[in-house]
Amino acid sequence: MRLSDFQNGFAAALWRTPPSSAPADAALSNVVQHPAFAVYRNTVTKGCIDALQANYPTVCALVGEAWFRAAAHLHAQAHPPQDARLTHYGDGFAAFLNQFWPAAELPYLADVAQLDRCWTESHLAADADALDATWLAAQDTSTLATVTLRPHPATRWHHSTAHPAFALWQAHREGVALPADIAWQGDGGLLTRPQGAVQWTALPAAGAAFLNACANGDRLEAAALAALAAEPGADLGSLMGLLLHAGALAAPSPRLENP
Repeated sequence: MRLSDFQNGFAAALWRTPPSSAPADAALSNVVQHPAFAVYRNTVTKGCIDALQANYPTVCALVGEAWFRAAAHLHAQAHPPQDARLTHYGDGFAAFLNQFWPAAELPYLADVAQLDRCWTESHLAADADALDATWLAAQDTSTLATVTLRPHPATRWHHSTAHPAFALWQAHREGVALPADIAWQGDGGLLTRPQGAVQWTALPAAGAAFLNACANGDRLEAAALAALAAEPGADLGSLMGLLLHAGALAAPSPRLENP
């Protein structure tokens, strides 16, 4: 048996999935049938569950540890980690929860999970300089509409169309009570990492649309139109001020030229 076949068979046995390569030989069978293999499998699974609990603390706080770990176990069985760094594990957990029938009575849970994921990705993202108002003010107003801005590498955002997911997430993250008069409507959150610490603030629908357009490489004019399409009447000046204050946009490289 080739080493790659042995590794594939070992991984399949570890996660109790059918092997995709040649049938296991005697050496592999001896390994997976040894009592120590079951202990190892349980240890690996527990590590995945622990990682998900660490990466999705707000979801865990909302549903309780027992519920969360049961769901995390099913997710780990269906979606084993592809990266040895478990701090990165669980990028598909929000989508999993969205299809997980026991979570049907908590329709906001997947959106909250997405915000937990935003925090992790912002925390792990590369460093870079943020765009400041000085650079923007120095641009020629006749060509400003053609400028292409990019989100900062540590910027993450999520907007829920139907649930106050960010309000729920923020209350749990900050350890405060949720307002009794909270409006049950969609909201959004912006996460950035100025000075090395993840910070967050509310983000309107226009802001999410603007950042989506910037991430797609659209020019400033197109990004502004996308923001207005998402939220007619939005104050684009205030929105840009929010993004600049949060450090949500990347500083252009010295050689940046408008296309």
